[in-house]
Amino acid sequence: MFGKRLYTPEYAVAGDEVAVIETSLGTIRVELDGSGAPIHVANFCELAVHGFYDGLKFHRYVPGFVIQGGDPNTRDMTGEDVAAGKAGPEGRPGTGGPGYCIKGEFATNPNNSHKDGALAMARSMDPDSAGSQFYFCLGPQHGLDSGYTVFGQTVEGKDVISRLRAGDEIVHVEIIHKEQ
Repeated sequence: MFGKRLYTPEYAVAGDEVAVIETSLGTIRVELDGSGAPIHVANFCELAVHGFYDGLKFHRYVPGFVIQGGDPNTRDMTGEDVAAGKAGPEGRPGTGGPGYCIKGEFATNPNNSHKDGALAMARSMDPDSAGSQFYFCLGPQHGLDSGYTVFGQTVEGKDVISRLRAGDEIVHVEIIHKEQ
């Protein structure tokens, strides 16, 4: 599902990062947890700064559970094809990543709580297999706390998250700092 090489991001986490995620349905602001999940925050920020997420589609929607995106396989696909689960030019949605993996932090993150609006990283069966795919919790999902790394909490735009479906677009992700 994801790449196999463990990667250490070069992005230097300041600890006050906020992800401003512009979607086709509106804007979501997420305070990132650089102290609890520094590898995940650095990885997400690094990908965002390089435009990795721009133009990708959300590819998985499970009502009352999660909305998931961040798969580069969806970049050159229509929203309709993503929603239908069709394979695109780069492969089936949900199977792509950045070509590497990052170390899981769910066991060491004291803030690893899948609350409503939590931002967490998807992975395969290997605990160290996260790469670029992320999800928002649609309600509390504490059954995921012991196996998936939470690296942010939504502070604005939960209404946007609740309307997102497979095929909706991630227009742009910008990393700002809390005082901005």
